[in-house]
Amino acid sequence: MGKYIDLTEENFDSTVANGISLVDFWAPWCGPCRMLAPVIEELAEEFDGKANICKVNTDEQQDLAVKYGIRSIPTIIFMKDGEIVDQMVGASSKQALADKINSLV
Repeated sequence: MGKYIDLTEENFDSTVANGISLVDFWAPWCGPCRMLAPVIEELAEEFDGKANICKVNTDEQQDLAVKYGIRSIPTIIFMKDGEIVDQMVGASSKQALADKINSLV
């Protein structure tokens, strides 16, 4: 069963280095982030083995948020082999996120 990966400064680069990664920058106090959480969990199951579905808690990983220029949350960045290829700001539909991952896989 797929589960999303909690990213920290320690595991970020090694996790996103190969293949496709969706990285959700979120915080516990963010309403739209909480609405998006079940969608991220469903995507983690659906794309298990095909893409890394990841989350970064911006309260705990402020340096990562700064490094990637995150100014509002939720922000989702799409990465391929460690390079940012696209990003979406705000809560998005599951279909929109799945379509974006499928276009990269």
